[in-house]
Amino acid sequence: MTDLWSMTNPWIAALSALFLWWFSTGIILWRVRRADNQGHDAHLWSVLLGLPLLLGGVVGLNETLTDTSPQGAYLAFLSALAVWGWVELAFLSGIIAGPNTKPCPPDAPLSDRFLRAIGTILWHEILLITLLCALVILSHDAPNIFGLWTFAILFFARISAKLNLFFGVPRIHTEFLPRPLAHLASHFRRAPMNAVFPVSITALSYASYCFTERALTAAPPGALIGFTLLSALTLLALLEHWFMVIPLPDQKLWRWMLPERKSPLPSRPATLKENTHGL
Repeated sequence: MTDLWSMTNPWIAALSALFLWWFSTGIILWRVRRADNQGHDAHLWSVLLGLPLLLGGVVGLNETLTDTSPQGAYLAFLSALAVWGWVELAFLSGIIAGPNTKPCPPDAPLSDRFLRAIGTILWHEILLITLLCALVILSHDAPNIFGLWTFAILFFARISAKLNLFFGVPRIHTEFLPRPLAHLASHFRRAPMNAVFPVSITALSYASYCFTERALTAAPPGALIGFTLLSALTLLALLEHWFMVIPLPDQKLWRWMLPERKSPLPSRPATLKENTHGL
């Protein structure tokens, strides 16, 4: 019974990754919706009051670099999620997003639409790239780089998801978009398929296989837990991509925990226009 619930049990690690993915996503969406309803400077206060999350994540990542135990793998994973979570909170709050806050015209050519889309997320992407580069430098020659890998998986999976939303996928949920980012919907496109999606699925599937293979062959307990966490996280990223095309009510995973909007988002013309540009 002790082994079943111990920190060295890979099933506990996989379930922990699943719970943290669901819970961290839900709590950020909940806080952003609350701030939307409160108005005024609520979004700014969310980001400022969340700074200890960022600081704790940075400290945790630094402290675990030499810790190769299962506890070190867990803490590195949690620390990377904490840093990522604060950045996502800052983005969804509209505090760190991009200089373009206007909806995309429906007749904009592909090149113009792409530049406009980059403008909506520019500061957010620059911050993520800066943090990733800092983690690469910080983790150089460190025995525990599971924090770096966690952040890298989240980074590249998010880039892939954004590209798919831009070029077009069948299923797009806009109900979670907060008021400061309502204009983002006009940059999304519905389409039966795009050329990026198969590449994304193949890359995530291969990464999942590699991490799982490393977990199955890992001898040290810390490596076993670390690669199990990475495998679970990559598989969840793969699942999120499939949610873009498979008609499953995945939004219900978080909808029940969010407060109702006090007022609807402003309507946007040309939102989710069918993709006629192709690649």
